[in-house]
Amino acid sequence: MTLRTYPVVDESTPVDVSGGCPANVAGGRATVAGVPEGHTIHRLAARHAELFAGDKVHAASPQGRFAAGAARLTGSVLDGTEAYGKHLLHHYAGELTLHVHLGLYGKFADGPGEPPPPVGQVRLRLSSDRHWLDLRGPTACELLTPPEVAALRDRLGPDPLRADADPDRAYARIRRSGTALAALLLDQSVVAGTGLIFVTEALFRAGLPPTTPGRELTQADWRDLWADLVELMTLAVRNGRIDTVRPAHLPEAMGRAPRVDRHGGEVYVYRRSGAPCHVCGAEISRGDLAGRNLYWCPTCQRR
Repeated sequence: MTLRTYPVVDESTPVDVSGGCPANVAGGRATVAGVPEGHTIHRLAARHAELFAGDKVHAASPQGRFAAGAARLTGSVLDGTEAYGKHLLHHYAGELTLHVHLGLYGKFADGPGEPPPPVGQVRLRLSSDRHWLDLRGPTACELLTPPEVAALRDRLGPDPLRADADPDRAYARIRRSGTALAALLLDQSVVAGTGLIFVTEALFRAGLPPTTPGRELTQADWRDLWADLVELMTLAVRNGRIDTVRPAHLPEAMGRAPRVDRHGGEVYVYRRSGAPCHVCGAEISRGDLAGRNLYWCPTCQRR
């Protein structure tokens, strides 16, 4: 399998390489924007537990599309929250689970005290005596039963950010497949929570071409790749942005200008097509694989 390459285009437009994270609070509101990768969902799970765990919530759907679900949630106590890949779960007393998948356009906003008048299409509003939380534009906002939660987990691959993750389960799928490794790592049924930034950057750091057939990945290489994903994603949870560049290639170490981006984030190849590789100086390439833009260094990732 080969990548279809493109001529260099202007990649200077700022993008949210954090994948969207609740980092900025202004005027009493914390906002989330952008296309989320798994670390963002884990940050949101922690944030929502901090806001509401142990509290009785009031739920409403100003937009109206989740009115029946909100009525069932009202008066429930939040026992805890959970992130699995790109899926967010709120577990309420009485075996009631709220499932949210943000998709491309979903956003959360929250703040202390009384909630303000709803603005825009608010699918779900949660509030307590202490805080409020608004959800807009998700792909999924639904209530699940315990068997449905179990079915959701069963269809997802291991999440590098979860202590219960079994990387051997993912490798069992990868080693039997002739599909390009990049496509396999983006498949949430193989590995949960990895998006385009983590996949392209981890493959660069491993020196693996994105088109490497899964069956050619050795178990040793997979263990190294998995460990790197765990490290990178854990760092992203802590910092609220995706940084993948090793100390020797940071701007201050190389005497180069920092990456220009609204949310920071030093990367090797993601959205750097036409720019010189931080390691070898070769021009970073961009191509299409299964409808997704991929980025790689033709020298550092040659096998």
